[in-house]
Formats: sequence, structure tokens, C-alpha cells
Amino acid sequence: MNHKFSKNNKYYTIALYTIAVVTICSLIIRVIMNWESTSSTISHALKVLYPFLFGLLIAYFLNPLSKILDHFLNRFFKDRHPGIRKGLSILLSYIIVLGLIITVLFYIIPQIIDSLTQITSFINSAQSGYNQFMDKVLELESTHPEWDLSGINDAMEEIPDKIINIITKAIPTIIPTIYNTSMSLISGFLNVIIAIIVSVYMLIDKNRLIFNAKRVIYAIFGQKTGDKLLHTGSECNRIFSSFIIGKLIDSLIIGILCFIAMSILKLPYALIISVIVGVTNMIPYFGPFIGAVPGILLLLFVSFKYALIFTVLIIVLQQFDGLYLGPKILGESTGLRPLWIIFAITVGGSIAGVLGMFLGVPTLAVIAYILNYFIEKRLHKYGIFFLQKEEPEEPAGEKPTATAEENIPVEEENSTDTEKEQG
Repeated sequence: MNHKFSKNNKYYTIALYTIAVVTICSLIIRVIMNWESTSSTISHALKVLYPFLFGLLIAYFLNPLSKILDHFLNRFFKDRHPGIRKGLSILLSYIIVLGLIITVLFYIIPQIIDSLTQITSFINSAQSGYNQFMDKVLELESTHPEWDLSGINDAMEEIPDKIINIITKAIPTIIPTIYNTSMSLISGFLNVIIAIIVSVYMLIDKNRLIFNAKRVIYAIFGQKTGDKLLHTGSECNRIFSSFIIGKLIDSLIIGILCFIAMSILKLPYALIISVIVGVTNMIPYFGPFIGAVPGILLLLFVSFKYALIFTVLIIVLQQFDGLYLGPKILGESTGLRPLWIIFAITVGGSIAGVLGMFLGVPTLAVIAYILNYFIEKRLHKYGIFFLQKEEPEEPAGEKPTATAEENIPVEEENSTDTEKEQG
């Protein structure tokens, strides 16, 4: 007797979930047990994909400018020739950004050369001061033979020998270091060129890439889940882009204010220091202080007074940015408390250096949004809602009294009114 096999959708689904869970757990265990090889593989993969990831980053940053220019050019094209209009907007975006970079470098490089020249002259003056000091020691030793200055003389004469010894030991490592640095610069330059080309094609094919991504999402997850994923992705993009654009505007204003203040105070190297302060200001909280270090060191070669004035200026700018300018521009774009911002900067910096310190905050904000969305959805499913209220600080010596609006979970229950007790 032949029994036809019939598919049971319930057990088929259970089997698929079981296989998926077992596979994922096996992969996680394998990754943990072979972490060194896994991290090496990930590092190699990131190195290979670096031009494409960097190109995606460039395209993401230039996309708002390209959209603004496309909207501006549409006034002249009157909704005609969209391909030409799009190509012109992308081309103008790159011309504007590259022009700004070249202009800044055009003004900064001469100041860097002047700084190096001044440092060299400082070293030469220190060497001449050393020679004059040695001559004074020899003169005192000859005019006052009763003074025992041999210890000072011997110690000072050992300094050049020690310096020569340090240089001699460093020479064998200099050539390999120069070679490795040169190869890294060449490789980095080629990666940047490839990344720019990739970003151009990403901007050109932006609509097609988004369309295909939506097709894949709907094909895998269906209409309902696909809509939720796209909505979540749109919100994450809003959080990320609003933070980056707001921080760019904020840092530009801080850099300009730093340049104006340094020019009024007649501090040297105003342009190069202001650019450094503006760029590092992209890092929340710690950025201004990180940017202040090169400026203070540079001004110390000129005058201690200049370095002190600049330190006070940086503190004033940081307070102005943190208390007024930053909140006005950024608002609550991230939704993160200061503790989590510091956490994001620390973790991001340990993973990806300066870039990680900058991107750590919006990345954590996106993760926090996704987690909050998931938690709210689960709480709503179980009918649990939290009433959160900022409580005022209690006066010293008074015990806090319980109120009806404490931050406690409230669970919805379908219950009837209790009957009053009959006396």
C-alpha cells in the first residue's frame, strides 16, 4: 500500500528554525574558539573591501550636497534631461569638495613649512645656547681652579655622545620604516582613487541600488516585515545623517570662531590651528581638547604667553559649544545621554581610532534606536507600559515620599470594577 508523503507546514517551519538556530550557534562557537584566525580573516576582508567601504562613505557624505545641487539645477532644466542634471550635480559636488580641500591645503602647507622652519631655528638656538654654556663652564673652571666643575663638564660632554648613540641605533630601523611608510602611502593613495571612482558610480546608480535592495528585502521578509525594516532603516539614516551634518556645521562654526579670536588676539599660526580645532571638534566632548594639544605645542615654540592665551581660548570655545551652540544645532539628534556618548567615543576609538571616535556616537545612537524599538514592541505586546517622570531633587535631610507617579511598570488588565463593601 503506497502512502503519499504529505508536507506538514507546522513541523516544516519548526525544522527550519531548528536548523537555523543550530547553524548559528555552531558558527558562534567556532568564531569564539578560533578568534585569532577569525579576527585575521575579518581584518583581511576589511582591507580588501576598504576602497568600496570608503567609497560608500564618500557617497553617503556627498549625497545631501548632490541632492541640493540637483534641486537647484532643476530650476534651469525645468524637469527635463534628468540624466544630465544628475551628472552635473554629482560633478559639481566633487568639484566643490575637492576645491575646498585644495584651498585649505594651499593656505595650510606654507604655515606648516614656516612651523618646521621655526622649530629648526629653535633647535639651532638651543644648540648655540648649549655651546655658550659649555664655554662658560670652561671659563669658570680656568678662572676658579678651586671649583670642581669636572662633573658638570663631563655630564654636558656626554650629551652629544648619547644623542649620536641614539641616532646610530635608530638608523637600521629608519630605512625599513621609510620603505613601509612609502608603500603604505602609495597603497592608501590608490585606495582613495578607487574609492572616489566607486563613490561616483554609487551616486550615479543610487536609485537602482536602493530599488534592488528593496526587492531583496521584500523577497526575503515579505510585505509587512519589509515595511518595518525599511521604516527602521529610514529612521537610522535620519539619526546618522542629522548628527553628521549637524556636527559638520557645528565644527565649521567653531573653526571660524577660533580663527577670528586668534586673529584678534594676534596669535601666530591662526589658520592651521583653527583648521585642526575645527576638524577634531567633530569628535564630541574630547575633540576640542585633542585639537588643542598640537596648537599649544606649536605656540610653545613661540611664546609661553601665547600658549596660555590659546589654552584659555579653547576652554571658552568648548564651553560655548557644549552649552549653547551644540544643543542649538544638534538638538536631540542622537537621543543619547552623556554617559553613553563617552562610552561610544571610548569603544569606537579603541576599535577604529579617530574615525571610530567620530562614528561611534551616531552608530551607538542607531543601535539604541533599534533596541528601543524592539523593547517597546515587546512591552506593548505584553501590555506593559512605563510612566517615566523626571523627579525633582529632594531637600537635604528629608525622606522621599512615595507618589502615585513613580517610574514603575503599569500593566493593563481587563478587570471589572470591584463592588463596594456592604456594611
